[in-house]
Amino acid sequence: MIKNLSYRDALNLAMVQEMDRDSSVFVYGLDVSDHKRIFGSTVGLVEKFGSERCFGTPLAEDAMTGFALGSAINGMRPIHIHIRADFLMLAMNQIVNMISNFRYMTGGQLKIPLVIRAIIGRGWGQSAQHSKSLHSFFAHIPGLKVVMPTTPADAKGLLASAIRDDNPVIFLEHRWLYDIVDEVNVDSEALLPLGKPSLLRKGNNLTVVATSWMNVEAMRAAEVLKKYHGTNLEIIDPRTVAPLDYEMIYDSVNKTKHCIVADYDWLYCGFSAEVAARISEHCFNKLQAPVARVGFSPTPCPTTRPLENKFYSNAVDIIRLVEKILNLKPADLAK
Repeated sequence: MIKNLSYRDALNLAMVQEMDRDSSVFVYGLDVSDHKRIFGSTVGLVEKFGSERCFGTPLAEDAMTGFALGSAINGMRPIHIHIRADFLMLAMNQIVNMISNFRYMTGGQLKIPLVIRAIIGRGWGQSAQHSKSLHSFFAHIPGLKVVMPTTPADAKGLLASAIRDDNPVIFLEHRWLYDIVDEVNVDSEALLPLGKPSLLRKGNNLTVVATSWMNVEAMRAAEVLKKYHGTNLEIIDPRTVAPLDYEMIYDSVNKTKHCIVADYDWLYCGFSAEVAARISEHCFNKLQAPVARVGFSPTPCPTTRPLENKFYSNAVDIIRLVEKILNLKPADLAK
């Protein structure tokens, strides 16, 4: 069955369905049961499942993440929610030294079925300590799966798959996506596979590989470029940063012969660099220009809105870069 759901309601539905299906699934973290319910994504969980399966925790990221590992190796399926990804840094020993390694170090004898949900994205001038994405940090570590859904359908389908996975999954959600409403298959078995990208828009002039909110900016840019230049962008959302099947991306770039990677992160040593390197290796003979990239400015995020707007890349940055690559006259976007 298809229904229109917001991104937050899609996340909520995935958790409700998996908690109904499997009594070993539980949700916990700072403020998950308070009146705001993690931007509304945990509404109704305490009332439906009780405080033993949905509960708040102390402000102790390292200890609470270790709790997830302990419960996972004892047969539970925890969903640990961090309201800001920035503070996952306080749990890095547990995530990088313990959680990511445990299944390998036991020769596969122990499963680690845990999900860490964390919020990314700009807000009301949150500055340098509440603005990071960090997906490239976690994707760098073998043993971790990293997911960044953009659409409500992907949020629901990928979160359900992450909960059922027997390996640890870092699940990153942009807060500006929470209010987006779109069609979602609400069937409890409508899962989406981890590792497969999604084709958001077909085109033949240039491929854009975009993560998280940058897909929204890329779709806006595509509309403007079509209007002013008749240019058709092909837009691919990786959805899962690690692992990732690159075949769709290679096929697209071989067709369009041009590529921009629009990453919701800094560029240096980031996911965009990995994608650009792989495309250059596999599509070198087809490329008519180097792979280009857009992302955060190479500085800590500022606080004031005018400076913050300069820090984050947007549709205009993508438009201007496409015009440069394809030798198009810059459009007068004021018209």
